[in-house]
Amino acid sequence: MSAIPSVDLNDFVSGDPKRKEKFVNEIGAAFEDIGFVALSGHFLSDKLVNHLYSEIKKFFNLPQEVKDKYEIEGIGGQRGYTSFGKEHAKGKKEGDLKEFWHFGQYVEDNPELEAEYPDNVTVAELPDFNRVGKETYKMLEKTAKYVLRALALHLDLEEDYFDDYIKNGNSILRPIHYPPITEEPKNAVRAAAHGDINLITLLMGAHGKGLQVKDHEGNWVDAIAQPDQLMINVGDMLSRLSNNKLKSTIHQVVNPPKELWGTSRYSIPFFMHPVSDMPLNCLENCIDDENPKAFEDITAGEYLHERLIELGLVKK
Repeated sequence: MSAIPSVDLNDFVSGDPKRKEKFVNEIGAAFEDIGFVALSGHFLSDKLVNHLYSEIKKFFNLPQEVKDKYEIEGIGGQRGYTSFGKEHAKGKKEGDLKEFWHFGQYVEDNPELEAEYPDNVTVAELPDFNRVGKETYKMLEKTAKYVLRALALHLDLEEDYFDDYIKNGNSILRPIHYPPITEEPKNAVRAAAHGDINLITLLMGAHGKGLQVKDHEGNWVDAIAQPDQLMINVGDMLSRLSNNKLKSTIHQVVNPPKELWGTSRYSIPFFMHPVSDMPLNCLENCIDDENPKAFEDITAGEYLHERLIELGLVKK
């Protein structure tokens, strides 16, 4: 495959059964093949996107000592700031060439989950930062809900199969800053080859070269979205649940050519997670003689904890 397929969420929500079926078939085929699509018709306005980029650039431009006070010990980087080079890909020692922020779930009507999740961190220096982050989080969560409804139909499940699992789910909005590269990196790239942990990822900011996806033949394919599109990919949780019917594709963010080392890159993924007690046991209708059960039973919370240890964000 030489390009990432494009789909339009307007087809799914149009009220036209034929357009809805077209969307389900297109996204299902793409996620079985390369695991990525470029999606238009999402719920983010241009105004909101521009405002968010403005706010995150202001945050990452703050003095390092100011940013450091928002790095919260003991929560595995789940909220607030994570400084440059802290996170590494599974199996890698070198830290990725990035710093990032985490907005987490805004729990509604569930005191138990409110107690389980860390609190969001408020940036005192930027009065709009948290408000704009929350609004973006909600619009990406709404977009992801409809994408998962389409995937439920593709997997021969009830359309609302995922709805209760993702309501108040442990989802994360992660604005990332890849700073200018000032010297030859030693074995490090902006984000080393990895698969995502979660159900699906919705990525803002894949408009320039950098993001690459590995196809089935082992080739790296540039994944470039149009300015009005989100790049959406399958995460490992959904891959497990579907017994690898939907592919969690390895991807990376490579360093730019040397003449562009002096430039920053920003990208903003939204990692759609379910609540921690969601079972990720392989769906019975995805298991057959040709595709025997590939994974042991596990919950989303147990799986997330395992992976955060592997990433170096949580100590054993």
